[in-house]
Amino acid sequence: MTNNASRFTGKIALITGGTSGMGLAAAARLLAEGADVIITGRDKTRLDAVADELAESAAADRILAVPGDVSNENDLNTLFDTIRNRFGRLDVVFANAGIGSFQPVDEVTFDEFDRVVDINFKGVYFTIQRALPLLADGSSIVINASWTLHRGIPGASLYAANKAAVHNLAHTLVADLAPRRIRVNSVSPGYIETPMFHANVSAEAHAEVLTTVPAARLGTADDVANAVAFLASHEASYINGQDLIIDGGLVAAVPAALM
Repeated sequence: MTNNASRFTGKIALITGGTSGMGLAAAARLLAEGADVIITGRDKTRLDAVADELAESAAADRILAVPGDVSNENDLNTLFDTIRNRFGRLDVVFANAGIGSFQPVDEVTFDEFDRVVDINFKGVYFTIQRALPLLADGSSIVINASWTLHRGIPGASLYAANKAAVHNLAHTLVADLAPRRIRVNSVSPGYIETPMFHANVSAEAHAEVLTTVPAARLGTADDVANAVAFLASHEASYINGQDLIIDGGLVAAVPAALM
């Protein structure tokens, strides 16, 4: 997928969790292809710094940074009021904000369960719900899921269950939003080199991780951004209710070295 400088010209895109990793890469990609981009994040200092960084490659008035937590109703209300007042509509939503949480099932606490569900499922659900009045007919929603919903791995019960929930949500929303021709798809990244990856996978474990990936490399945030831009574009106008696995073959194949 090559960069198309005009593919999103005149489009308005919202990316939650846009201050690092896949969200930031998607924001940069859509901005480069002509979109006006709204990014959100909980850390205002980081959010402002990212907005300044993005403004180095595009007009500052095409970037709107709104601090907030997608699991907080007041923050979501503020976000969408701000978008309504500034742009009046949305054409693309990348529901990306999420957190990692990996531990044996018998170590998951009530508090940790609530924390993860609040951001990884409730946050996605209500981001999309609140976006619907602003989404133009024929627009596109992309949800960030995970390869872990496709294959059971130890220590991922809480995280993977939430990702399976948003994957299923995409299917249901396709039916709900069909009268408005709003497409809903998801991406399921594998091992992508992002701050979240490094926070959950030790440096010592990197070599072992690579042995499980037929592509023999970690994915990049740009690998995911390319897929998000494609799914959000007119080029994917007949792709709806699908999950695009971006994992270097992790789910589909077992490398010969492991056999």
